[in-house]
Amino acid sequence: MIPVKVSAVLDRHGLAAMEYEPGSTPTAETAAARVGVQVGQIAKSILLVGKDGQFRMAILPGDRKISSSAIKRVTGVKHSMTSAEQTEEVTGFRPGGVCPFGVEVEILVDEGLAVYDKIFPAAGTSASAVPMTFNQLIEITGAAVHKLTD
Repeated sequence: MIPVKVSAVLDRHGLAAMEYEPGSTPTAETAAARVGVQVGQIAKSILLVGKDGQFRMAILPGDRKISSSAIKRVTGVKHSMTSAEQTEEVTGFRPGGVCPFGVEVEILVDEGLAVYDKIFPAAGTSASAVPMTFNQLIEITGAAVHKLTD
């Protein structure tokens, strides 16, 4: 079931989540297989914590890895990935279902997602995906676009 705070954001923007059997889309690879798209079209959301104590979410293509040096260049501070517990505490979502909708953290999006006509972030569960355009993601989240991968 899609969390209420996510549904509210999607409804406001005329979008709908696709839901699948429980636990079927926890990784970019499984999500891509289930949705029937390229792994790069899966917009994976990763929560980071900076040495300044600030939480930031990075959204990148499912077939890419985040670059620590790129994050530091963009934010001015070193970051590390949060634990599963921190992720759920800060976002309300468990790893595998983390999404950028209804969260109160700075959001950074990798420019690599812009090459796809449709991208698919999760909708707060490990059994969901939201078909949208790159521009819709930026508009809805207020994210800043940067090169976050190598």
